Amino acid sequence: MMEYTSLPINTQTGVLPRTGFLEIENLVKSYPTPDKDNFVVLDGVNLTIGEDEYISVIGHSGCGKSTLLKIVAGLEKATSGSVRLDGKEIRQPGAERMMVFQNYSLLPWLTVRENIRLGVDEVLKNANRAEKISIVNEHLAMVNLTAAADKYPDEISGGMKQRVGIARALAIRPKMLLMDEPFGALDALTRGKLQRQVLDIWENNRQAVMMITHDVDEAIYMSDRIVLMTNGPSATIGEILEVPFEHPRDRAAMRNSKEYFELRNHALNFLDRYFAQDE
Repeated sequence: MMEYTSLPINTQTGVLPRTGFLEIENLVKSYPTPDKDNFVVLDGVNLTIGEDEYISVIGHSGCGKSTLLKIVAGLEKATSGSVRLDGKEIRQPGAERMMVFQNYSLLPWLTVRENIRLGVDEVLKNANRAEKISIVNEHLAMVNLTAAADKYPDEISGGMKQRVGIARALAIRPKMLLMDEPFGALDALTRGKLQRQVLDIWENNRQAVMMITHDVDEAIYMSDRIVLMTNGPSATIGEILEVPFEHPRDRAAMRNSKEYFELRNHALNFLDRYFAQDE
């Protein structure tokens, strides 16, 4: 039987022994409480991500997954430790890191095209009008929304709204894409189709991706590595699993493989173990 274990960790520093595009080192996030004892959400998180690597983060509710993503996005500040992108400390939001939320976050008074153009206008200030139009059209086509370009958000489905959010994020050419349960609000059929579309885009335009999910199958299908978080409070990384499937991936063939079932069971056993501890 194949063994899936966490990547080798330096027991003295806790830092993964690899250089990375995104480097999270000894990260701690805590909040003050009325009784003056800090509530620790994340405690000693260490992770490195390559510049074209797709990472999924899984854990039970309350383990700090979204908090970790927001710190990488620059939307929250770490209490201690460091988060560096391409060697530079992350201290605030930046156009090199774009976030895709579960709830779409589209402006309802703008069309699909205008929602995407808004980010392009804000970030790509040196591009001329023709270049901006070309970029918007390119990304509309990338997510199969050219025909819906002039519709408003309330005229399109949830899956289409999420594709607008993804196109808007990618259109400004970020170095890293951050996704907080991007498929969580979708029905199963739409979810599967959009997973494939996002994976197609990533496979043809490689960049660093960090995705929060509750779905083990989704993580295995899409990711290069899966980060398993322990329960909060004081959550940290429990294991990091390598996904042994090459890209592009055939979902049906992958799900029929022995390696898939072993990896899936390993991840689920980890989560069940922490769920039982929490109970």
